[in-house]
Amino acid sequence: MKNTIRVERAIHDLTQAELAVKVDVSRQTINAIEAGKYVPSATLALKIARLFKKSVNDIFELEKGD
Repeated sequence: MKNTIRVERAIHDLTQAELAVKVDVSRQTINAIEAGKYVPSATLALKIARLFKKSVNDIFELEKGD
């Protein structure tokens, strides 16, 4: 699953740690999501999308094989 979290963080001037606090996860979780090593729960995906004022589909995109 591809995502634009790194780009959105840059636009909003947030570090991984700051984003993690805002959505109540660890910095390592944000890092793993950005790296494509972890697929967030629906709840976490919705929290991230809401924080950036975007739809989940604007932040996350399925790839072939997902």
